[in-house]
Amino acid sequence: MYAIVDIETTGGHASGNGITEIAICIHNGKKVIERYSTLVNPRRDIPVYISALTGITNDMVQGAPCFDDVAHDVYHMLHGKIFIAHNVNFDYSFVRHQLAAAGYDLQCNKLCTVRLGRKIFPGLPSYGLGKLCRHLGIDNESRHRAAGDAEATAELFSLLLQKDTGNHIQLALKQHSKEQVLPANLPKQDVEALPNSPGVYYFHDEKGKVIYVGKAKSLKKRVSSHFTGNNPGPQRQEFLRNIYHITFQVCGTELIAFVLEAVEIKRLWPKYNRSLKRFEHAYSLYAFEDQRGYVRLAVDKHRKMTGAIYSCNTLMEGRNILLKLIEGFELCPKLCFIQNNTGPCTGINGDLCACEGHESPEEYNKKVYSAIEELNDALPTFAIRDAGRTDDEHSCLLIEKGKFYGMGYISHYFDVDNLQQLKNHLTPYPGNDYIRGMVAGYASRHPERKVVFV
Repeated sequence: MYAIVDIETTGGHASGNGITEIAICIHNGKKVIERYSTLVNPRRDIPVYISALTGITNDMVQGAPCFDDVAHDVYHMLHGKIFIAHNVNFDYSFVRHQLAAAGYDLQCNKLCTVRLGRKIFPGLPSYGLGKLCRHLGIDNESRHRAAGDAEATAELFSLLLQKDTGNHIQLALKQHSKEQVLPANLPKQDVEALPNSPGVYYFHDEKGKVIYVGKAKSLKKRVSSHFTGNNPGPQRQEFLRNIYHITFQVCGTELIAFVLEAVEIKRLWPKYNRSLKRFEHAYSLYAFEDQRGYVRLAVDKHRKMTGAIYSCNTLMEGRNILLKLIEGFELCPKLCFIQNNTGPCTGINGDLCACEGHESPEEYNKKVYSAIEELNDALPTFAIRDAGRTDDEHSCLLIEKGKFYGMGYISHYFDVDNLQQLKNHLTPYPGNDYIRGMVAGYASRHPERKVVFV
């Protein structure tokens, strides 16, 4: 027995909206044998644009029962049936959420007539209920009203049953089928094509634009986890509605996947990614020449394309590095903006410091350049050599002078001992402290995979 359901609501997600109308058609596999329909008082205002779409106004539902009053009837009509709707996860999330609030736990197998329509009637220009019904000759005089849409969906389902020569309906109902949980517009073969390998996956919208990037230790397992559960929140419901296609890149290791995800989020700026988008270097160490010809070091907020000597996450880290350079090379605290008052210089040479003109720009700048050179030499250069995508290759990531250079895949027979030759085999990528920290942390946990360049 099938329960074909349609609802009208005050908005697009169950957790913050209510049902204004519900209709249920009980179908025995041949025809509709029972019908139920009622307006519902959502106990909140219906937005004007929703009223314009459905024709249901606040006045119409004022005297209607609340969902709690009809929950018993709705639950017993649905219990033990196969729950069917056009974009079933939307309707199911609302009904299940409202029933749970009334004390009923609905657990049903589901069928989505959008997904079934794509399989049984492939190649149509649209699978929205209105256009699909018009294409198939199904009349619906009450579009965007629950009873009219439920009746049209029931007629559509009867037609799907008749034309299902590929046995798609029974396959979708199998216990281990993913059809019931997948987004309405996502082809099952996209999920089936995912390997159980580390990698990065991309969710695309109807126009092919990437709307989400994620990384995984197992691509198939991680992607499938997005579609489990019945979270009624607005972000998840909108997110699932907009997934039309999945692509992926297999990576040799989880570390490569982590790094590639961070790079791709910055490159593509996907709509539904929140973390890593705003990650930037917070502070950097800069060198510039003042009007008197002295090269001055300063820690300031990081600015793109400004030739920073070193970048860091905190002002304290930058100041500590600068203080070590001041002490080690007898630099002037005032010229390095560490001492900002008008009092005597607190550097090693005191009143005889460069800021007082007792050291020529040429002499002082030699010390600054030596300090910068030592800082660069002290920054580590190393590679991580690890598992590849296949048995005949290795993955490799390179940190050069403390900055992430890039990554790629090299042959088992390639000796990672010449830095320039290695760089020729790797793809450069933009880096940041997040990536550098990930690679450095991995290197400290797995020193046997680290190749140090002296």
